[in-house]
Amino acid sequence: MLNKNTILSSLLLFVPISIAAHFLEWGSSVVFITSAIAIIPLAAWMGTATEEIAVVAGPTLGGLLNATFGNATELIIALIALNAGLVNVVKATITGSIIGNLLLVMGFAMLLGGLRYKEQEFQPIVARVNASSMNLAVIAILLPTAMDATTAGIDEVILQRLSVAVAVVLIAVYGLTLLFSMKTHSYLFEVGVVEKELNNLAESNLVEENSEHKPNLWLWVGVLLVITLLVAYESELLVETLEEATSALGISALFTGVILLPVIGNAAEHATAVTVAMKNKMDLSLTVAVGSSMQIALFVAPVLVLAGWLMGQPMDLDFNPFELVAVAVSVLIANSISSDGKSNWLEGILLLAAYLVLGLAFYFHPVTEGLV
Repeated sequence: MLNKNTILSSLLLFVPISIAAHFLEWGSSVVFITSAIAIIPLAAWMGTATEEIAVVAGPTLGGLLNATFGNATELIIALIALNAGLVNVVKATITGSIIGNLLLVMGFAMLLGGLRYKEQEFQPIVARVNASSMNLAVIAILLPTAMDATTAGIDEVILQRLSVAVAVVLIAVYGLTLLFSMKTHSYLFEVGVVEKELNNLAESNLVEENSEHKPNLWLWVGVLLVITLLVAYESELLVETLEEATSALGISALFTGVILLPVIGNAAEHATAVTVAMKNKMDLSLTVAVGSSMQIALFVAPVLVLAGWLMGQPMDLDFNPFELVAVAVSVLIANSISSDGKSNWLEGILLLAAYLVLGLAFYFHPVTEGLV
């Protein structure tokens, strides 16, 4: 019977296929599709390597490592796109990552978990903290966007300076959320962290049940380095062919950035969130789904703003108003559904329906300004 690990391992075949497609010039669409598929198993292996290193590093350093590298694949893709000058694609990817985790992943988790268990429970306190953090992220995007919309002829440099300042605040808040979750209030998160570690170790079959064996640190550091280089190379292929491939496939770069790229970068993590929900571990499932959105909003997006400033690219937090609305409504419905600490299959349907509506809106949205 095929399991998640077998499927992901078989997808590694697309790494050499995508490289061959590039050098043999099989066409931009083929390179785009094969490199996109190749990134999925590479992202999974990057997560596995990070978790194995975290086991050796200990709970504090390991937790920090997991928190830092949780969305490394998406960050790599975004940095390469940013370096290529595709600023609006990067912003679209940030938007898509937030709404994808809050609506698509959480929706599937609640639906499939709710079909197996009538009602599932999770920590309402953690849900409220996550909700407040996501509200802050909406505010951080709202203010630069509102300033641009309400001030005629505002200088782009001013918007970037404001965004850099806000980015520093968001990174500081992200650091404080790590302190809260791993130190001062770690007891609220201990169940999910322990279950996640045990689940990952069991699935990978890397630790024997009756031994004190620890993963080989240098082996996994080497694996992480090789996988990171491969992800960077595949991301380069993906970004290089994005404009021509999306045009040939009949989809807009906006839809690609908001819907396709976030799913590619986080497919393995999404599968984990849904799998553990079906095992009646909603605390862990929400930690994966909402935690990933928080990391995108409070860490990845600010890092990209700072990176754009250093690269000389006009990356800021002035998002397309349509994207801002999508993020705001996603945070609103996700917060309202998770606030009571309970979930069922109907709430999962509501989240998925919201994601479908937003996806359709982005698909039919006329792009008046080129994203690439």
